[in-house]
Amino acid sequence: MSEEIFAADSRKQKVLIVDDNAMNRCMLADILEDDYEIIQAENGVEAVAVLKERHFEISLVMLDMVMPEMDGIEVLEVMNKQHWIDNIPVIMISVENSAGYIERAYNLGVTDYIKRPYDAFSVRRRVINTIMLYTNQKNLVGLVADQIYEKEKSTNLMINILSHVVEFRNGESGLHVIHVQNITRIILEKYAEKYPDSGLTESSIATISLASSLHDIGKISIPESILNKPGKLTDEEFAIMKTHSSVGASMLESLSFGSNDPLIKVAYEVSRWHHERHDGRGYPDRLEGDQIPLSAQAVSVADVYDALTSERVYKKAFTHEKAIDMILGGECGTFNPRILECLKETSDMLKDTLNLTAAEHLSPRGVKNITEEILKNNALKAPGKTLNNLENEIAKHRFLQSISREIQFEYGSDPSMLNISEFGAKKLGLPENIPDPKNSEQLLSVISAECLKELSEAVYKATFEQPVTEYECDLKIGGESKRCKVVCLTIWADDDHGRRDGVVGKVFDAE
Repeated sequence: MSEEIFAADSRKQKVLIVDDNAMNRCMLADILEDDYEIIQAENGVEAVAVLKERHFEISLVMLDMVMPEMDGIEVLEVMNKQHWIDNIPVIMISVENSAGYIERAYNLGVTDYIKRPYDAFSVRRRVINTIMLYTNQKNLVGLVADQIYEKEKSTNLMINILSHVVEFRNGESGLHVIHVQNITRIILEKYAEKYPDSGLTESSIATISLASSLHDIGKISIPESILNKPGKLTDEEFAIMKTHSSVGASMLESLSFGSNDPLIKVAYEVSRWHHERHDGRGYPDRLEGDQIPLSAQAVSVADVYDALTSERVYKKAFTHEKAIDMILGGECGTFNPRILECLKETSDMLKDTLNLTAAEHLSPRGVKNITEEILKNNALKAPGKTLNNLENEIAKHRFLQSISREIQFEYGSDPSMLNISEFGAKKLGLPENIPDPKNSEQLLSVISAECLKELSEAVYKATFEQPVTEYECDLKIGGESKRCKVVCLTIWADDDHGRRDGVVGKVFDAE
């Protein structure tokens, strides 16, 4: 049996109605039950129990404010505490109309307010709009997250390629970049936990950890005879070696792109100042204390620790325990006491993490696992500017659609919803939003069930190479049957299963 695009999700969305008055619940259920599956709760306690068990499948809560045992405000407080409110919109239903009460409900995340007595048309319209708003927001966030992930994955790859070029010239194992990234992240996560006033966030920690890969980028300019010298460097050679921090910073500063990018700014700090020391005895600028950016201070300790525990052309590797003792004992210079506290408290985690990466390094599977772990640990969030740009594009699309004199439509399978342009809806005598269109009597009054089935089967035959479908059928427009051509483009889900997310299209006069 062939899959039908309009049958991709024929299950009705679930609406939870919470009201201690059975008649009120029945009235709302009568209004909505044709389009939605209704779940009822007679008080707040029962509503919370339902949400606890089924919150992941509920599309909307219609919540009375004045109830015994647990009122609506208390339900909202629980929904906030459990973060259910982030994904489930709430429409407040009540005769309570005091400004303070309503304001408190909105502050707790209520999306809309419907006052009794109910108007059936208004209730249906506001329910549809609320669910559509949340669905669009989820889709938008998902789209942005995918785009940001792909962008940052590419950034990770390029930075790691560049930093590994430096390691190759430096005769190092190839693990140094990964180690410094992981050590930096672990130390800063502990720092953020111990010192919440530091301003560190998941995003900033991810940025610093990624930027740490470029801490030695300036070594590209250092002769290999110095980089790979097995013995002790002369004073003149060491002076040349020390230039790598300022050279790397200059390289990043002179980039013709990304000068205002947070990643480049942090990479500059890390490259230039990761050899500074808390007492002012480092280089190149002899900064001391908090003059040294926190990013460079964390990378400094990570770099020293990994240098001590790694074998180099000029030294054997120290044990984890010996390296920690040397750093805490001041044998490698002085560091921020807070950073040292974090190093000490995460010592066991560092040892386990670095043993894991070292054990996996030689196998292709290990390299893949390490890469996935790095990408997974970069908890990146979509910036507001990107979200705003996408919202602007959607607004432009909707505006152009609203002034178009064409019948345009969009169908999404999750949830199953048909959206028709304003002009098209008026022309066809249909609402602009039709949930579960395959079973909509209104839609079937315009297009026959047989034609709808044939159209969905035609869409199902679309491929990645030929995603456009053309289909002729009779539509009832203005009470008269008219031969029309439906042209639509299949939209694919971003996964490996070839799923169809829906279609967009137009209706043309075929005569």
